[in-house]
Parts: sequence; C-alpha cells; structure tokens
Amino acid sequence: MKGSALNELLATVVSWTLRIAMVLAGLVFFVSLMVVAAIAAMLWAVRLLWAKVTGKPVVPFAFKMNPASGWTTVYRSTARWSANKGARASESAASPSGMRASVIDVTDVEPREIRSQH
Repeated sequence: MKGSALNELLATVVSWTLRIAMVLAGLVFFVSLMVVAAIAAMLWAVRLLWAKVTGKPVVPFAFKMNPASGWTTVYRSTARWSANKGARASESAASPSGMRASVIDVTDVEPREIRSQH
C-alpha cells in the first residue's frame, strides 16, 4: 500500500508541475506577443505624430494586391513550360529536317554489342 501511495503522489506532483510549466510557457508567449503589438502601436503613433508635425499626409500600411496581376504572372510562367502546338508547328516548318533547332544539335549514341560473360 505504501508504494502505491508514493507513486500516486509522485504522479500528481509531476502532472501539476507539467501543467504549471505549460501555463507559464503560454503566458510568456502571450506576453511577448503583446509586447510586439505594443511596440508596433508605438511605432505607428510616432509615424502619425511625425506626419502631423511635418504636415505630410499619412499613408496607411497596406499590401496592394491585384488578383488579376497574380493570375497573369502564374499563367505566363506556366505557358513557358507547357506544350504549345502552334509554336512546335512553326519550329518544325522552319528547319528542313522537320526537327526543332535544339534537337538538331543532339548527337545520337551508337549502340554496341553486349558481350556475354560465359
């Protein structure tokens, strides 16, 4: 009976210690986020004050994103890598052998006979 009670006591102490450590770690993380937010707010206020002192308009921090330009960027980059039948037809018509210019530069490897190992 005595060993069982000590095991339960030790398990309870370890469990509560881990719980308290996790709560403290969460609090440290939360407080650090609040400090970062407070610093950002102070920088924002200093920027606003400086704009008022100098008489310049305050331009908001904004991420300018145009979904259409993002789409065209992706579309153009994939057009480079995808097969385009019109471009292939014009390339094959341009060379007399019917091959593209990049294929003409390739040299074939001549197969050699495999020797048996008897």
